[in-house]
Amino acid sequence: MQHIVEIATPEREILIDITEEIAKLVRQSELTTGIVALYARGATGAVMIQENWDDSVQTDVVQFLRGIIPRSVWLHDRQDGNGDAHIKAGLVGPSETIPIIAGELGLSRWQNIFFCEFDGPRKTRTIACTLLKAESG
Repeated sequence: MQHIVEIATPEREILIDITEEIAKLVRQSELTTGIVALYARGATGAVMIQENWDDSVQTDVVQFLRGIIPRSVWLHDRQDGNGDAHIKAGLVGPSETIPIIAGELGLSRWQNIFFCEFDGPRKTRTIACTLLKAESG
């Protein structure tokens, strides 16, 4: 089964926790064993599993990527000024796969799922969420 998750992003670069929305879809699916495949649609957004104990990790990720991938120095910037966003999204990657264990996301206590915005703000970002049941036996 597949769902499209839509979110708005308030800043140019931000990690947005989407864990609860994905967990809700898993619960509604009534799958007990399987996988959730997440895919960020768009070339300047990504999906990451990261700690969510406090905002420092998310801030550190954004600051690190800004440090190694600065703005306004890329050939693509001549087109639309977001060359850095494309590189950041490519490095982080558009997808994550999470196991479904006993009807819940198989994340550890400190793991959460984030949509990574690198070219916001955007009124709508979409994440394809595909839930697959594991074969028994």
